[in-house]
Amino acid sequence: MKEEYTYHEPVMLAECLEGLNIHPDGTYVDVTFGGGGHSKAIVEQLVDGKLYAFDQDVDAKPNAASLRGLKFTLIEANFRHLRRYLKLYGVQTIDGLLADLGVSSHQINSAERGFSTRYQADLDMRMDTRASLTAQQIVNDYPEDRLHRIFGMYGEVHNARTLAATIAKERVNRPIRTVNDLKEATHRLAPRGKENKYYAQVFQALRIEVNDELKALEEMLTQATEMLRPGGRLVVMSYHSLEDRLVKNLIAKGKFAGEVEKDLFGNEIKPLKAISRKAITASEEEVQRNPRSRSAKLRIAEKL
Repeated sequence: MKEEYTYHEPVMLAECLEGLNIHPDGTYVDVTFGGGGHSKAIVEQLVDGKLYAFDQDVDAKPNAASLRGLKFTLIEANFRHLRRYLKLYGVQTIDGLLADLGVSSHQINSAERGFSTRYQADLDMRMDTRASLTAQQIVNDYPEDRLHRIFGMYGEVHNARTLAATIAKERVNRPIRTVNDLKEATHRLAPRGKENKYYAQVFQALRIEVNDELKALEEMLTQATEMLRPGGRLVVMSYHSLEDRLVKNLIAKGKFAGEVEKDLFGNEIKPLKAISRKAITASEEEVQRNPRSRSAKLRIAEKL
């Protein structure tokens, strides 16, 4: 199995399949195709059913070669356009949707993509390499107050204001173009002994802004909830608190922020019910085998 998933080993595969509660003739969506590990396992359980997979990264396309057929369709688009593309295929409702929101191992290990702090590369971080906005543009062109907001909100960086001010000062002397340029410009701000964690937060903030990840996630989850048939399942795996909070609130309250709404009789108005009370996490065995599963939180909900 290890060879099959060299692009990206699927996290909590068994738990995701169980959460989807797959019917052989159902219609399912994997909005984060990546290496295709989850999709392949779903297709294996389908007889007359259909799986539609989304991925905006052109590097993921070759992984679909072995899945071509009546039961599988790859849609090369951002999952925020879920409803639009499914309608093109005549799909109005679905039986289940899976989202694995982590950055793929392939993207992290592709030095030229600029996702990792480990490699010398241009600051890029685009999930869709056809998109125009890069991390380099954000670092060099965004005003200081906007950088402060991004680092504080998306990276939860404790010294976000100082970080933004430092970048704004450094880029006056020379543009910050590469991963190393950014690290050199800000190395004085990283807590001693916790440099890797600090830069991971900084890079997370930039990546979220480059790809508009949280807004895209909200749009996808809203459409998915509307398209699920009664009894259909929403299965979402997140890797940081910002994503998990959106998913948790949608399931618990029917919206991304604020309190749950109630009708005239005091009944809660929400379209989903949680299948697992708490987020599901990977087993110790899986964490040992696949360290990136350590931070994954899986939430499963059913359409009422």
